[in-house]
Amino acid sequence: MSENFKSEEKEEKEILKDGEQPAAAGEEAKEEQEAPAEEETVEAKLAKSEAENAELKDRVLRQMAEFDNYRKRTMKEKAELILNGSAGVVTDILPVIDDLERAIANSSKSEDYNALKEGVELIYNKLMHILEQKGLQKISPKNEPFDTDFHEAIAMIPAPDEASKGLVLDCAIDGYKLNDKVLRHAKVAVGE
Repeated sequence: MSENFKSEEKEEKEILKDGEQPAAAGEEAKEEQEAPAEEETVEAKLAKSEAENAELKDRVLRQMAEFDNYRKRTMKEKAELILNGSAGVVTDILPVIDDLERAIANSSKSEDYNALKEGVELIYNKLMHILEQKGLQKISPKNEPFDTDFHEAIAMIPAPDEASKGLVLDCAIDGYKLNDKVLRHAKVAVGE
């Protein structure tokens, strides 16, 4: 029997010399070596993906927190701006208030009404100058065409002539606009 076994072994070696693979036992060993290598790469890929996922979640959470802080900060700044936005105008008007207080205090002492009138007119002009610098414009539309964007008709009166029809003949209350936005329409009488 040993001769048979030796001859089989010899045939197998000859087959291997010709470039053929060993029988099934060798194939199974090779597959077992490849399987752990594939499992390691899948596990490595999974670990890498989980790490990337954790990093992305962290970045998203940080961005959300940063945006929330930005939103809160801008809301606070907006509320502060609304609350204190007119501080510059009020600061500029304070000297006018001082002038008015002096005029009131001196009005009881003085009997010269013309001087008092001139003083009040100066204070009025000073106030209007400050407001004009801030963008306030007076709408005084007498003898101009009626425009609903700037005027409010409170009366229709007969026009003295044909050319006066549709024109503002009288202005009861002046209007005002601030930087081209109408704050108050001028109340006018229109010729018909």
